[in-house]
Amino acid sequence: MGFFTLLLIIIPLFIGAEVNLDDRLTPKQDHIIICEYRRDSTVLFDELEELGIEYILIASGEENAKDLSDAGYSVIHGSPQDMRAFERASIDAARAVITDAEDVNVNTILTVQSITTDIGIITLTDDSDMRSVLLDAGADTVLSPHGVLGRRLAEKAVSSFSSELTDTIELGSEMEITEIPIQPGNQLVGARVRNSGIREQTGANIIGELQLPPNPDAVIRSNTVLLLSGAHDELEAFDDFTQSYPYRTLRRHERVIIAGQGEVGQAAREIVVKEGLDVTTIDVEDHDSVDIVGDASSNKNLQAAEIETAGAIIVGLPDDSASLLTTVLARSLNSDIEILTRVSDIDATQKALSAGADYVLPVPRVSARMVVSELRGEDILAPASQIRLLRVPADPLVGSTLAESSIYEETGCRIIAVEDDSGLTSTVDPQRRFTGDERIVLVGSCEAIQEFRKQFNVSMIEPEA
Repeated sequence: MGFFTLLLIIIPLFIGAEVNLDDRLTPKQDHIIICEYRRDSTVLFDELEELGIEYILIASGEENAKDLSDAGYSVIHGSPQDMRAFERASIDAARAVITDAEDVNVNTILTVQSITTDIGIITLTDDSDMRSVLLDAGADTVLSPHGVLGRRLAEKAVSSFSSELTDTIELGSEMEITEIPIQPGNQLVGARVRNSGIREQTGANIIGELQLPPNPDAVIRSNTVLLLSGAHDELEAFDDFTQSYPYRTLRRHERVIIAGQGEVGQAAREIVVKEGLDVTTIDVEDHDSVDIVGDASSNKNLQAAEIETAGAIIVGLPDDSASLLTTVLARSLNSDIEILTRVSDIDATQKALSAGADYVLPVPRVSARMVVSELRGEDILAPASQIRLLRVPADPLVGSTLAESSIYEETGCRIIAVEDDSGLTSTVDPQRRFTGDERIVLVGSCEAIQEFRKQFNVSMIEPEA
């Protein structure tokens, strides 16, 4: 009897007992409240945690809330249109609210404002036409990740011949950082970094590419994205240097295909048209900006778009399976075409590269970077950039030289500049012994920057207003 009572009554009671996710929260102060984040919330959570920014997610899906809480994230179950949910999330001690609730963004904004008007509201939307409405409703900032992503893909497609430097940020009055892609046919393709002559010809420094710092014996290949530092005129000289090669004009993309005319595709089309290029668009829905109505992941429709003679294709489809199929088909139909692909799942990034894409941007990473940039005012090349910059005190180097430090070996970050009372310099003496009064500028991937923060526990220096 005791056995059957345990099996049929007691154990099911424990298994079915409701878990109060609020009880798992630690006390929060100056934290962020996130409402209904729809684009792989774990990417954003991990980014916030590495930056030391506390948060609480309000999720209306009970199962989703429990799964995230079980994984160790700060999540409660509730409706962002319910004032009590914000009270449970300690809104009185929070510094900002992020809402990504799409159709109920306005309702969420008004709910927050009914509680307090002294808190910043950052709203994410996939419909840039909603920007003015959301601002009128009370949002302080409106972010459109899909629009940023679409523009970024288009900028990569047109930057092979554009004379305008994109993604350039200033580190000081005498130094800037920029990304420049090396297109097929460029005179640098096939050259080793040490023999490229870039420093001698332009004054600019290669400070990175896929590996930071670049191996001097590494070979520059087509579609490599070089990270350069230097004065503005030196970076412009590099741009002129790469454009002077006679084969360059042959690589100008006279026509670009855009697969998908949602928010990503429309943003990309604006950039391509502005550059005066011919554009052919494919979408399943028929409207003014669509040239070919149909599925872009179809041989027939890609051939109708004359993909064999196109210079580039921007794949902006919302479904990753369709994007991967389109990428494979595009590469099979034109081995020389430049393929720039958007993916919705961060795990699909490597798949897209394996499928033949030259450049891939995941929506979750772009979205998280935009949010972090807004919260911290962090210097980044662009929200969609794969590289991050960080200004921190030189505490990890006190008493040692750069040559003696193990920052690169342990984290993957590279120090590219040092700032002291005399100003900022990009010429970093490896034998200079640091006193701790200096500030250092590091460059690295998202993962490398996070690893640096984890290992050295140094607070970022906020940029000056």
